[in-house]
Order: sequence, then structure tokens, then C-alpha cells
Amino acid sequence: MVENGKYIDVNGINTHYHEDGQGEALLLIHGSGPGVSAWANWRLVFPILSKHYHLYAPDVVGFGYSDRPEGIQYGIDVWAEHMINFLEAVNEKKVSIIGNSFGGAIALHVAKRRPDLINKLILMGSVGIDHSIAYGLDAVWGYQPSIENMKNLIKIFAYDQSMAENGDLVEMRYKSSIQEGFQESFSSMFPEPRQRHVDAMALSIDELSEIQFPVLLIHGREDQVIPLEETSFKLVKALPDAQLHVFPHCGHWVQIEKTKEFAGQVIEFLNPAVK
Repeated sequence: MVENGKYIDVNGINTHYHEDGQGEALLLIHGSGPGVSAWANWRLVFPILSKHYHLYAPDVVGFGYSDRPEGIQYGIDVWAEHMINFLEAVNEKKVSIIGNSFGGAIALHVAKRRPDLINKLILMGSVGIDHSIAYGLDAVWGYQPSIENMKNLIKIFAYDQSMAENGDLVEMRYKSSIQEGFQESFSSMFPEPRQRHVDAMALSIDELSEIQFPVLLIHGREDQVIPLEETSFKLVKALPDAQLHVFPHCGHWVQIEKTKEFAGQVIEFLNPAVK
């Protein structure tokens, strides 16, 4: 898998995405870190999951290499509709969704608006329920580009603090964050006060109770960005058919810090017969 994928027109939005594999359709929605893209989020699990599923990993509008339309007002409505329209553009009638963090909130909103599109949901370190914004998320959304700031963010994202000493990783993520247009759109999405953006993504308990699909919640126990106790613990109670798996010694980057274990959880949940 390489950074350059395909492009498709999604209601006038030139949308960059990666596609691979065969079988049941699986949509992977990335998180909201600075310089993030589908490739940055899913590059390690793509080769594993593509052996079992037909994968789609788009850059959500405003992120990665998808369009940043002039004058657009970013928010959960725009992002959820973009993913719904993307599925229609690639002609997928029914999918399971993996949503990472911010992508988990998008997945929940897609499920609420278009239940006909959904098989199962996998929400990893997900927002989507009322909670107080953590210091870590405030720092992520308030990022200003510099090598030192990116190094500090990686310390927040990862349980393994040595990852922040990986100069190649720090430089890769920093350079990604300063590509043309990236920081400009990112800084416009989550201005202070940032609690309001968490609130806007949250569904009510009544709304969550209406989501009847099987849901797997996955969370790193030491997550400093989206605290386990404030989110997944609440979601597993609110969603009627939800289960929760917690990875110890793991931060917000479950798919990176626990790649094989994460992929195994996904495969077992989506199809227990697959080995």
C-alpha cells in the first residue's frame, strides 16, 4: 500500500481513497490528527484485512488528498454525508465500518442516518457520546506545526514513548502536517473553545439506543486522547448490541501499537468462521 490511491467524484468533491481486497465491503474511516490521511491511519492493517474483505479507505473531505472546498463549513453533518455519498459513488449497498476516534463518530452518524447501509460497526477509541474534552484531544486539535510539537503529540498518542524518539516517524508526520492546504483546513475545523466540537459529534443516549447493529468497541487502556472511562465505557452501555475489548499497555493508536491483535479482533467480530 502506498500513499497515492484512487480518486472518485463524490457529489462534486474529488475524493482520494484506497481500495483493495475482495468479499464483504469494509469502510475504514480515519481520525482527525494533524496531517492525517487514510494511508497514515490504516497502512499497517490494510495488508492483513484485505486478505478477507473488500476495503475502502477514503480521505474524509478536508483531510488527506481529498478536496478542501472553498468556503465549506466543516462539521459532523458534512463529514457523515460525505461518507454516505462516497458509498453510493462506489456503488456499495451494505458495508461494515471501522471508525477511528473522530471516524467512530462519523460511523455512528452514518448508522443513524442510513441504517440500510450498515452490517456491523467497529469503533476504536471513538467519540460520539457526551464527555469532557481531554487535554490530549485539545492538544491534538490545537496543534501548530513544528517538529517539537509533533514529537509531543506522538507522546500523547502512543503508550510506547520511544515512538516519539523515532526521528523518521516524527519527520514523516510533521511533513505530512505542513503539506499545502493541510494545516489551513485543519486549523479551521476545531477552533477554541474545542468542547463544542466534541458536543456536536455526540449522539444522545436515546439516539444511541436506536442503533441496533452489532458493535465492537476497541480501546487502548492508556488512551490520553479519548479516555476509555469517558467514552467506550459509556458507549458499551448505551448501544444495545455492543461489546468492548480493552488493550492494556496501549494508547490511542491501537491499529499501530497492536496491529496484529487489532486486525484479529476485527476479523473474529465480522466473521467468526474466518481464521
